[in-house]
Amino acid sequence: MNRFVVISGSSGGGKSTLLAALNQRGYATVEEPGRRIVQQELQTGGLALPWVDLAAFARRSIALAQADRALASSRNGWVFFDRGLVDAAAALDFAAGEETLKAIGRLYRYHHQVFLTPPWPEIYVTDAARRHDFETATFEYRRLLQAYSKLGYEVIVLPKVSVAARADLILRSLAQSSG
Repeated sequence: MNRFVVISGSSGGGKSTLLAALNQRGYATVEEPGRRIVQQELQTGGLALPWVDLAAFARRSIALAQADRALASSRNGWVFFDRGLVDAAAALDFAAGEETLKAIGRLYRYHHQVFLTPPWPEIYVTDAARRHDFETATFEYRRLLQAYSKLGYEVIVLPKVSVAARADLILRSLAQSSG
């Protein structure tokens, strides 16, 4: 059974907050590669930013997500990823017209259940690392929903409920699928 679980979906849909709640419950979590790349690029004046060069950003995201998986293999129990390789490969396919998604999907599998946060305008905010508008976030969500479905994952769209209720739902779903 694959214990690497992806939480993906819409930007600003509550993924990072949900991962923090799972971490507080004692589960291993992996921060979103894209956020880390954006922070580094902004600090160093780099151009691998999604609003400057999405293809370069996606390539860096793939490399960082691969490194994250390698590091996570030493952790016990469920490991929750704030996005993952599929997200980065879908972005690269979109930005550069490459066929990365199929290869990544074959080589790097996550738990068969993937949890997606839908677009949620009431909690959506922009910041220095998230400059795109809600419409772009919604487009991204649809693209990811299609990518995970195409790769054969069971996609579970999380309801727009409290963080605790979302965490409970994920843990119940994983317990049922592994039991």
